[in-house]
Amino acid sequence: MKVLMFGWEFPPHITGGLGTASYGLTKGLVKHDVDIIFVVPKAYGDEDQRAARIVNASDIPVNYKSKEIQEFYHRMTYLEVGSSIMPYVDPIEFENLHQEEGKLLKEKEHLVLGEKYDFSGKYGANLMEEVARYALVGASIAKQFDFDVIHAHDWLTYSAGVAAKELTGKPLVVHMHATEYDRSGEGRVNSNVFDLEKMGMDQADLVIPVSNLTRNTVISKYGIDPSKVKTVHNAIEPVEQADLEVKRSVKEKVVTFLGRLTFQKGPEYFVEAAKKILEKDKNVRFVMAGNGDMMNQLIRRVAELKIADRFHFTGFLKGEDVDKMFLLSDVFVMPSVSEPFGLVPLEAMRSNVPVVISKQSGVAEVLKHALKVDFWDVDGMADAIYGLLHYESLSNMFKVEGKEEVENLKWEHAAEKIKELYQEVISN
Repeated sequence: MKVLMFGWEFPPHITGGLGTASYGLTKGLVKHDVDIIFVVPKAYGDEDQRAARIVNASDIPVNYKSKEIQEFYHRMTYLEVGSSIMPYVDPIEFENLHQEEGKLLKEKEHLVLGEKYDFSGKYGANLMEEVARYALVGASIAKQFDFDVIHAHDWLTYSAGVAAKELTGKPLVVHMHATEYDRSGEGRVNSNVFDLEKMGMDQADLVIPVSNLTRNTVISKYGIDPSKVKTVHNAIEPVEQADLEVKRSVKEKVVTFLGRLTFQKGPEYFVEAAKKILEKDKNVRFVMAGNGDMMNQLIRRVAELKIADRFHFTGFLKGEDVDKMFLLSDVFVMPSVSEPFGLVPLEAMRSNVPVVISKQSGVAEVLKHALKVDFWDVDGMADAIYGLLHYESLSNMFKVEGKEEVENLKWEHAAEKIKELYQEVISN
């Protein structure tokens, strides 16, 4: 079986969980004899090609004189996307993007329709331009490669998947890793992104949400036929723990938040819980690792609460720095307001760190050995963190049982389910 897969990022060049999940899935599918052509906007040459054949969209020429390409381009009705929906941005980038809001795709039509286009592969001011061009590349690639099914990850690639389906008639599978409702909240949904998400799911033969939480959103908010929405939970890639040595320079216990500092991740609830814990025990330090549009707001709140001497902002961490942060942590907290799945708690548990997660996360559906609280229940969150910090037997149980549980959540199991779903849509 051959799969044409469209993604936006691939390790080691990632800015969030989407690239990590895509990589884990491809490695899992390979173990089940699935060949994958993985298209990214920009490839760097150091991607792991054992998992998939990486195709650099920047290298793909588009015959803009082609009748098929012209017809598809003129049906693309989206012209602009507000910067508020762009994932993985830090405060400086966010401000720059905000100033670019309102720029129309039509202004750069000559670039988008040029024979070749140099993608940045990032989430910058030209994001919508790149999404449009990526769709045209999807149409071009579909005519060049032989494959059985198309798989598109998240709204950024849905247009490319639809284009490939229209030109070949091959079945389309779209993977919903996060919805616009998760990213922006109920009252701040960007209609352009919503329309792209709905278009992709309407045109798809199968929609794969990463949790039942996301499945319910897809059905209730987007009106997608429940019969073609089938959940496959994410997993985690087993790795050999590196022989990292971290010298702990503080004697206090360490509680860590690691994620984007955005509405979706609920970082403000972590700050409020920290205040409550420090009222009972001053010998705790709190680490907030990540960037995002809420950074300045959170720094001000920490100062207002007079806990800055026990609170640390590290900025965005990746690679070994993440592993080192877990080695320094006594508790990991994910207080997400709306989390389609949430891979970071699995990474923490794999590193022997007990976790507190919100009930509003998809990963809560599969984890037994994690303390679960409502994101808004700051008192409950503080109690859960305090318990893991002060009751050694409780903490040790979650460390041991949690690690064993996570080691059984393998991508090859998720991939086996997805291959079965591929076979269903192909036969239909």
